[in-house]
Amino acid sequence: MYREKIYYTSLESMKDRYEGQEKSCAFQAGNLLEYAQWKKSTRTRLRKLTGLHKLKKCELKPQLLEQEVSKDHGYIREKWLIQTEKNVWMPFYLLKPENPAMTGNPAIIAAHGHGSGGKLAVAGRTETAEIRAVVERQNYTYGVEFVKRGFYVFCPDARGFGERRESGKQGDTPECYMGCSCRELSHMAAGLGLTVTGLWVWDLMRPLDYISSRDDCDASKVGCVGLSGGGLQSLWLAAVDDRIAFAGVSGYFYGYRDSLLEMNQNCSCNYVPGLWETVDMGGDRSPDSSPPPLVIESGLRDHLNGSRGIVNVTEQVAVTRKAYKLFHAEEALAHDIFDGVHEWRGGVIYQRAEKYLRQ
Repeated sequence: MYREKIYYTSLESMKDRYEGQEKSCAFQAGNLLEYAQWKKSTRTRLRKLTGLHKLKKCELKPQLLEQEVSKDHGYIREKWLIQTEKNVWMPFYLLKPENPAMTGNPAIIAAHGHGSGGKLAVAGRTETAEIRAVVERQNYTYGVEFVKRGFYVFCPDARGFGERRESGKQGDTPECYMGCSCRELSHMAAGLGLTVTGLWVWDLMRPLDYISSRDDCDASKVGCVGLSGGGLQSLWLAAVDDRIAFAGVSGYFYGYRDSLLEMNQNCSCNYVPGLWETVDMGGDRSPDSSPPPLVIESGLRDHLNGSRGIVNVTEQVAVTRKAYKLFHAEEALAHDIFDGVHEWRGGVIYQRAEKYLRQ
């Protein structure tokens, strides 16, 4: 006789545990002094949770590998390589306007997410059908859109993507170069007190070091933007590094309970041990004496918002907004909600980047 199989899962218990604990660094500051104390303790805690405090600087050793002019859009595309840790190398495309100013150009770090071929989609490398398809589906060429607006644009491969895939994901077939090795990285990092999130953020801090060495860039006018996993990188970078003067986070700003605990099939790169005991996503904001301009964009039909939809996002934005109100800087935070899915739109992000990085 057939009997329906019953599964005795831990999910409900985990949700009860999540709801029943007080987050140790939840944002509760009511004045600037309390805010300064909260920022210091929270940033220190986040650096430890992600393993950032274990990573050490090394010589960047920048190398120019390729250079070509885009015939269609009138910009220069260079391929560079820098060392982010000893014996750890990060390739990136630098997109430059054809006739930039000799000094002081604003810059954007354009971080990618999953399924983009690493830096390829962001930098407009649409030679293959797979990249063309993801560009069409998710409007992924925001690196190209920024260079067309006169920015220097740095498009790196995150660890585990593109030319930085681990051995299990190497190869030139679409299932390889469109995939990632986040799982392999997470397995290696966990036992060493590291996380994929921390490694990604560290690797974006090094281009900031490199930008500060270039006379043609203004290191005080650097923004970071990204879709999905690129939004994760942009959010965390702005949270732990005061050099970011503008952040654009697309498709990655929601409460952890709905979008990562309940939706536990999400990629392992999202999971930082102890994080949910410390803050929720809206409490990750750790701006300096004045908050950096921030644009969050959310698709109403983005499946990553979770079971409650856009409410799971607006709740977190409301927490972040409290920090901006302390500095009377409410206008520096914008939440652009559009009728769409998990995709980049960019309209408000482009407008705000031009406003705040060209002043």
